[in-house]
Amino acid sequence: MNLISAIDVTASALTAQKTRLDVVAQNIANAQTTRTASGGPYQRQVVSFETELIRNQAFGGAGLQSVRVAQVTTDPTPGQQVYNPQHPDATPDGLVTMPNVNLSQEMVDLITASRTYEANLSVVKNARQMAMRTLEIGK
Repeated sequence: MNLISAIDVTASALTAQKTRLDVVAQNIANAQTTRTASGGPYQRQVVSFETELIRNQAFGGAGLQSVRVAQVTTDPTPGQQVYNPQHPDATPDGLVTMPNVNLSQEMVDLITASRTYEANLSVVKNARQMAMRTLEIGK
């Protein structure tokens, strides 16, 4: 396998996981935001991935699969209503619609994305070491 192609595939995974980390951080930061520019509470964002076939000319057009962000969508799950009559966004009944962000779920997503990012970074480091050793053998 061509090491450069392997690094390219891993780089696509790193980019996708970075996007996921950014979206999870945004969700956590807005976990208490009850009013957005569109008027309602913050809606949780979700990242969807898809595989992409890369044609590798070095191997006679054989394909390698990489991953990329397909889209970032809004989670349609409604937010929970909490009784807090002093809140500025409370209805006349004293209910406030909170964002649909579950901090436990976001922390799991954060840890998963972080570990996946670290694993892909490790692949890049190992590929680099293999390339360096190959150059040393050729001397």
